[in-house]
Amino acid sequence: MVKIYYSKTKEEAGLKAAKSVAATIDAKPTALLGLATGSSPIPMYTELAKMYNEGKLSFKDCVSVNLDEYVGLSPDHDQSYAYFMNDNLFSKIDIDIAKTNLPSGIAPDPVAECERYNALLNTLGPQDVQILGIGHNGHIGFNEPSDRFPQKTELVYLTESTVKANARFFASEKDVPTSALSMGIGQILRAKKIILLANGEAKAEILDKALFGDVTPRVPASILQFADCVEVYADEEALSVIIAKHGENAVIR
Repeated sequence: MVKIYYSKTKEEAGLKAAKSVAATIDAKPTALLGLATGSSPIPMYTELAKMYNEGKLSFKDCVSVNLDEYVGLSPDHDQSYAYFMNDNLFSKIDIDIAKTNLPSGIAPDPVAECERYNALLNTLGPQDVQILGIGHNGHIGFNEPSDRFPQKTELVYLTESTVKANARFFASEKDVPTSALSMGIGQILRAKKIILLANGEAKAEILDKALFGDVTPRVPASILQFADCVEVYADEEALSVIIAKHGENAVIR
């Protein structure tokens, strides 16, 4: 079941999503947190760090797994997802770094690294909550549009549109990695709760296509229509097409 929560701003959407994550941790202090990178989760991470600093939330017994990592970037590279997580969340809360997990972008054998990460995910069990953003082409994690829904962590090659979208974070487009290791959609769907974050007018069309269009691997996020529990937190701009096409009752205010 998909529930779409309306917010006026991305900051409000981030606060609502953070409260949902906090509720999961309050109910289970040892929660397995599935985490995501990108601009969409940042307001949520800011709110989670604020909750920790105010003494309202602790991550000390939590374990985390991340969706993906660029191939070729070391954890100390400022555009690696390991660096992103430390900069935007881990360094600001009390989580045990030894309990945080990402695929390694510098593993000598990327395929073997995927196998290692798959085994880790199987050992840790289903995520209690999985955070997602959505790409302009509908990708979740780095599961790009294709003819199938990948089940497990794989080596993926990024589409031209994804490389162009991520070029803003690098000195130039040629510096953007063209491959990544990404958790599979099957592994995402096993999460007990999925939180999808989307902000800005640029995400409006794809968000409508993903949540109300045909379920197809050509729009990877569309598979979320079949998930047991999906909470979408989006700002007014990202929800503009959904509200225009499906009415005010399509969202929860």
